[in-house]
Amino acid sequence: MGPNGSGKSTLASTVAGSPVYSVDSGEIIFKDEDITSLAADERARRGMFLSFQYPTAIPGVTMVNLMREALKARRGHDIPAREFLAELRDTLGTLKMDENFARRYVNDGFSGGEKKRAEILQLGMMKPDLAILDETDSGLDVDALRTVSEGVNALRTPDIGVLIITHYERILNYITPDFVHILVDGKIVKSGDFALAKEIENNGYDPILREIGVKGEAVSS
Repeated sequence: MGPNGSGKSTLASTVAGSPVYSVDSGEIIFKDEDITSLAADERARRGMFLSFQYPTAIPGVTMVNLMREALKARRGHDIPAREFLAELRDTLGTLKMDENFARRYVNDGFSGGEKKRAEILQLGMMKPDLAILDETDSGLDVDALRTVSEGVNALRTPDIGVLIITHYERILNYITPDFVHILVDGKIVKSGDFALAKEIENNGYDPILREIGVKGEAVSS
């Protein structure tokens, strides 16, 4: 969590390997491997998944085709159609989604809620080791937020780490976090549990920003 401009989405994009950003110093360690120099597709093959704040529409490409090609790249071999469809139906059932949803073109004509549900479906099929959800709650009404949250909860296992980036506490009413970290100016300035998120909801970020300012003055003096 963190106020606007604190670096949350930048962090997500950098960890996922976006070519828009370059790492000047430090390392990104994922599953005991330095992946700092790897391209985004290589990071995805190693089990990293990023849901976009603003998913892109791909007219002419169905969800089914996208996910089959993604799974082929992830696993390193083609998947027989019968096996893939069985996995797809199982995932759709877990997420309580209609089979026709997967046959639509990727995000083409989708509402905001449908775009987020499409990403949750991809998450369910890919079964990554780390899922980074960048403001998945952005622009969703209460019903869509609940649906997406239920999907994430249905897919949660001890084998999948989920990093949720959000401004608000509301999504955390449905997806209870193990840890809450507050990011300001690219740095984690405070950590806690769900109680910290409730504190932000009730009081905003100003008390934390003032706390940082007081500490900074104390150090400089």
